[in-house]
Amino acid sequence: MGVDRTVEGWEGLLAAQECLPNNKAKDEFAADYRVLNRAWNALSPDPFLEAFKYDYVWLSKVYESVKPTDNRGALVWAALGAKTLELVHQHIKVGEVHEDVDILTLDAALIDEFIQKQKDIKKTTMKVEIDLVAKIQKHGNDPKFKKLGEKLEELRDRHEQGLITSIEFLKLLLELAKEAARAEKEVVPEEEIDRGKAALTELFNGLRNDKTPVIVERIVNDIDEIVKIVRFDGWQKTTTGKNEVKKALRSVVWIKYKIKDKEVFDKAYNYIEAYY
Repeated sequence: MGVDRTVEGWEGLLAAQECLPNNKAKDEFAADYRVLNRAWNALSPDPFLEAFKYDYVWLSKVYESVKPTDNRGALVWAALGAKTLELVHQHIKVGEVHEDVDILTLDAALIDEFIQKQKDIKKTTMKVEIDLVAKIQKHGNDPKFKKLGEKLEELRDRHEQGLITSIEFLKLLLELAKEAARAEKEVVPEEEIDRGKAALTELFNGLRNDKTPVIVERIVNDIDEIVKIVRFDGWQKTTTGKNEVKKALRSVVWIKYKIKDKEVFDKAYNYIEAYY
């Protein structure tokens, strides 16, 4: 029996994922999709493709929803090309799930209560999983979400191997969903980070001369990466937060790049405090 491609949102993804019950089936689907994806990107924007656009976007959405959230299977599971991503973002977004509860309010007892109320455990599990995958992919460059992606794939493996029951799988998924929701609240808007990186770039560009060939882009990226790891929501208002960020900044500026200039360090820290 086929899948109704006119069904939108997570309900449509549930039906599609029922047809891909294990990693073998998903990998076979991915291999076939990659062939289609290469052909589409080679031919686009040929008007001939217009008649097939709806089905192609639907398949792309399914592909993104079942793609591993870590780096495994990179030869089969590649990132979508720019043309395909543009299409998907124009028409359909993965993971349009409306939670019935605030995931952050669920402690161990409430998770048990939540599970007991579910009439269809499998359907609830897939709904939670689809939403979790969408969050991880949305913030795919964030170290916290990369770690969550690895945890999710490990959990999926344990479930597929029969090492945990379906109920245990759902409980652990909900715990991961809580982590993702908490991490998402701490994500700094990209435009703010861009301003911070621009200010840091200007600062370190001022140090460049023949005697000090500072690689500005590398320094700024290293600072950006390590600060994102140690920062947390509201860190600027706590002594611990300030100390952790200063320690991280010192490890890059003073230790790694040997820039022992207190004025430069203080300016860099002030930019981070303002924009991160």
